[in-house]
Amino acid sequence: MRTERTEGPENRAHDLRHHGDAEVRDDGSALVDLAVNVRADTPPAWLRERIAGSLAGLAAYPDGRSARAAVAARHGLPVERVLLTAGAAEAFVLLARALKVRQPVVVHPQFTEPEAALRDAGHSVDRVLLRAADGFRLDPSAVPEDADLVVIGNPTNPTSVLHPAAGIAELARPGRTLVVDEAFMDAVPGEREALAGRTDAPGLVVLRSLTKTWGLAGLRIGYVLAPPEVIADLERAQPLWPVSTPALAAAEACMSPRALAEQSEAAHRVATDRAHLVEGLKEFASDGLSVAEPAEGPFVLVRLPHATLVRHHLRTLGYAVRRGDTFPGLGEDWLRLAVRDRATVNGFLQALDRAMTLAGGCEATGS
Repeated sequence: MRTERTEGPENRAHDLRHHGDAEVRDDGSALVDLAVNVRADTPPAWLRERIAGSLAGLAAYPDGRSARAAVAARHGLPVERVLLTAGAAEAFVLLARALKVRQPVVVHPQFTEPEAALRDAGHSVDRVLLRAADGFRLDPSAVPEDADLVVIGNPTNPTSVLHPAAGIAELARPGRTLVVDEAFMDAVPGEREALAGRTDAPGLVVLRSLTKTWGLAGLRIGYVLAPPEVIADLERAQPLWPVSTPALAAAEACMSPRALAEQSEAAHRVATDRAHLVEGLKEFASDGLSVAEPAEGPFVLVRLPHATLVRHHLRTLGYAVRRGDTFPGLGEDWLRLAVRDRATVNGFLQALDRAMTLAGGCEATGS
């Protein structure tokens, strides 16, 4: 692990605003999508109906009290510790703008929006870079003591590492805000290692997203769990009525017992499908492909020769995957693959075999 500043040429080497949806826009819209980490075949019909039912109330201004109370009850917290946001991305912007911090640190590789938001707000940002040789595991001692804001994902996008909650909690201390992005924690069976609902760690801020498991990326809904004084600061930085009535209806619905049971079933299904994907990927070990393990999220990070060429050949074969070189700490030899059902994975593995053969041939001929 090492720490670096974001000023200088190395900062410009990573496009922090590139996200997986760029792979499936425009000419990529017809591709089989393994680039975006949103659960396939979502939202379910019952959730679409619930959202559609809210449209009758669009003449009134949004009232988030019921949804906020539902989120609070789901995590066993008072409502003063909950803030609803237009997706987790809005929460990163609010944190960057509202908190008075001097020395923010982002643990990478991870979702790049937190650093982008901090930089846009005028902050200089330090990076703690986790190493592939260490399995991208966190050593809490690598985080500088003078950091007064620390951001880490769990499970981490794109590495799929699930850090022990105890290790992350070690980073909490008076005078520091510890932001844990748990956008994919609901895809982990039992949500083990979750910090959502904890009130004993000073300065702990947990972000959750409802867009991944429920397929609501277009609706924009997430929430923040934090001490009341932090919630108050963030709320003051929000515009009026920041979350729409349909998004509020979705948030409340996703906190219901029915939804939580379905979420649990989906998490176990993702784990099974991920195991099938990893097993298939290991068949390419002799060709130089390696999988970052153990993978615990709804996506897998792989390293392979000629990854850029392989990604382009996969597109011609009908599959979109996420490039890894836009994540600080990774290079052009990394790709992120969303977990899909067994049939989709089998088709993808066949395409990967062909793409790697084509990429190897192009490299050999210099074409």
